[in-house]
Amino acid sequence: MSRALARRPIIGVTLDSEPPGGYSKLPWYALRENYCDIVARAGGVPIALPHEPDLARDYLDLIHGLVVTGGAFDIDPALYGAGERHATVTLKERRTRFEWAITEGALDRDLPILGICGGQQLLNVVLGGTLIQHIPDAVPGCLAHEQPNPRTEPGHDVLVTPGTLLHRITGAVRLPVNSAHHQAAERVGPGIVVSAVAEDGVIEAIEDPDRTFCLGVQWHPEYAISRGDTAVIEAFVAAAAERMGER
Repeated sequence: MSRALARRPIIGVTLDSEPPGGYSKLPWYALRENYCDIVARAGGVPIALPHEPDLARDYLDLIHGLVVTGGAFDIDPALYGAGERHATVTLKERRTRFEWAITEGALDRDLPILGICGGQQLLNVVLGGTLIQHIPDAVPGCLAHEQPNPRTEPGHDVLVTPGTLLHRITGAVRLPVNSAHHQAAERVGPGIVVSAVAEDGVIEAIEDPDRTFCLGVQWHPEYAISRGDTAVIEAFVAAAAERMGER
């Protein structure tokens, strides 16, 4: 590794996966460029992580911070003790096995973690929480969490809990966010703090105050639609840089 790279933290970014069709006649990985672009702009070196559960420990030896990305799929409700699966739930079992393994490993090592959208949901479950399987069926009068307007625009605001890590990072008690999810955290795990909610009460951010940097946000800060989004990424990469210095 060059001296120039050594001064920049390595950020692992989980990939999405798709079945044959579209890009390739074989199964393929996918990731929007903006996930990596915003990490690079914040001073990190993004590397994409294929879904190899048995290699999670090897990846963790390489990286200084972990981004668990979103995607159009859900976590198996059996993983958080639900007896039934809602009809809208779709699975990507290998991806979930990998992201569970690497998230659990990152928590054990106290590596900085940022969970985004589905990544926040997985983080919540790994930390002992549960999920709402389909918001429109569980939250009467809910907002349009699958916003109809482009993801480059806000869909609604979130209310930030004063005194939380998210509040300290953004300096805001209200943030405009984009929204692309039909599930959300229902119950959080022991010791986990809810750091933002939508105005309909849906949990929008969680954090673990006992770890160096462990934050999940239900929206997509990689689009950088507000200064708060950029601040979240910058704070995460800065925490990874500090972790790099401790190795």
